[in-house]
Amino acid sequence: MNFIYECDKIYMKDDDGRIIAEVTFPKVSNDEVNVCHTYVDPSLRGQGIASKLMYSLVTELKKNNKKTTATCSYAIEWFKSHPEYSDIYLNM
Repeated sequence: MNFIYECDKIYMKDDDGRIIAEVTFPKVSNDEVNVCHTYVDPSLRGQGIASKLMYSLVTELKKNNKKTTATCSYAIEWFKSHPEYSDIYLNM
């Protein structure tokens, strides 16, 4: 996966430059973000891409000593099924 990393978004584009998968996490404070949106294009669903985006997000958050909340339903469920990340997920 060739994810593109920006300050509040991790995403990937297709050959035409269209975003086909993304997770967005705007800053809440200097040490906290809110995962508010995940998206995977229908043509890619069922391949685990949303989960790979979340793993990439968690890696970035840990690297930058940040924590997260979530308002995105997918992210909330993902964190519930990955209790090993309770150290950075504030909704638990």
